[in-house]
Amino acid sequence: MKGVIFRCLRELVLERFGEDVWKKVLKESGLDEDFNVPPVGFVEDEIVLKIVQNLCKVANVSLEGVADLFGDYWVNVYSQRIYKVFYDEAKNAKDFILKLDRVHWLMTRNIPYANPPRFDYEWIDDNTLLMKYKSQRSLIDFAVGLLKGVRRYYNADFDVSKVDDNTIKVVFR
Repeated sequence: MKGVIFRCLRELVLERFGEDVWKKVLKESGLDEDFNVPPVGFVEDEIVLKIVQNLCKVANVSLEGVADLFGDYWVNVYSQRIYKVFYDEAKNAKDFILKLDRVHWLMTRNIPYANPPRFDYEWIDDNTLLMKYKSQRSLIDFAVGLLKGVRRYYNADFDVSKVDDNTIKVVFR
């Protein structure tokens, strides 16, 4: 997993829950309290997943809750520092969502071992979009959380929900 994902998670936990919780999560995950990853580095998926699992336990927050917190923080705080151009290029939330697969491809095409989720899109009607989530990581809850963050960023009016382990439903109003 890209180092920026780990760094965002670390920053979120420190800001939202504090340093003591972060240190306890790292300890529960079998890591040193000063464990860190450079933004351009990579960290094993299993390490980040273990950190998320232990964050749920230590902070008493559901996986969906952590995914929503992460999604909102990533979209509205962290990624604004490094990927703002992609948000500025989109006219609105719908436009951004429909460009999300291309953004993932553009940002990682020249990075060895990068394996971001990819999306296929299927319109059910004029307002209902099904997004097929394609990833071996099974982190669809985080994709839903990110879309909720996009909704807040653009002050948009849509519902987003997980249909199954590979499908997200977005209903625009």
